[in-house]
Amino acid sequence: MGFTKIGVVGAGTMGQGIAEMLAAKGLDVLLVERTPERLEQAWGQIEISLDKQLEKWAITVSEKKLILSKIQKVTDWGRLAECDMVIESVTEDLELKKQVFVRLDELCPPEVLLASNTSTLSLTEMAAETKLPERVIGLHFLYPVSKIHLVEIIRAVKTSEETFEKTKQFVEETIQKRGIQVNESPGFVTTRLICILINEAMHALSERVASAEDIDSAMRIGYDFHYGPLEMADRFGLDAVLAAMERMFREFGELKYRPSFLLKQMVRAGHLGTKTGQGFFRYDKDGDRL
Repeated sequence: MGFTKIGVVGAGTMGQGIAEMLAAKGLDVLLVERTPERLEQAWGQIEISLDKQLEKWAITVSEKKLILSKIQKVTDWGRLAECDMVIESVTEDLELKKQVFVRLDELCPPEVLLASNTSTLSLTEMAAETKLPERVIGLHFLYPVSKIHLVEIIRAVKTSEETFEKTKQFVEETIQKRGIQVNESPGFVTTRLICILINEAMHALSERVASAEDIDSAMRIGYDFHYGPLEMADRFGLDAVLAAMERMFREFGELKYRPSFLLKQMVRAGHLGTKTGQGFFRYDKDGDRL
């Protein structure tokens, strides 16, 4: 099966990154949002991302134009029936994602694969809302999508072997990333492990073991992390980290998943990271550290 056109539902940070990456790989992308205003906002962020790459000589002006030409802004969900695969990337809310899958199941022909970019939620529960649960699968991209060459391919209970093999082909041949097979479990592999590291970094900060800057430097320089755990949390969104931690704490019932009180305080204060310009560090409107 060849993949030429991919739908991306949800044009938040991850949806933008996925759409940009797919277009850069030469695929046609239908980027779907509820309102034209949200689409224009997402489009502007994709342009900012491409302009940053231009400044670093990573792409040319013509390549930027080509990538943008591959992305179509869509509010008519009916057009998703044209796609070979649809990737859902809306807010990490199970009920909302279920609603999206019900709608996709109604609109898309049986051969269209339906994937979710969830980082912690149950694919099996989402698939149960559809008439063809065997075509539902998880594709967990990591932030920043264009730079991280790993994708978790998550099998729900009823995901068929055919769906998995086609999805693996898409990940490894079409978009040329490394795919790892994950059987459904809260937090999968990456979220489950990184949230514990982030949580422990917050404990170290609240206990005044070291400053936020030094904690991040320890992991970034000492262990060759792209970002330190606290900046990573800022870029994920502290509210998203808190939601993931609380979900895993409920599911596993183990204290290691209990969110740091400092994390709860930050979220209550509205310091959510890059999206608000203030988290453990400060950021400009383009998401760069100040």
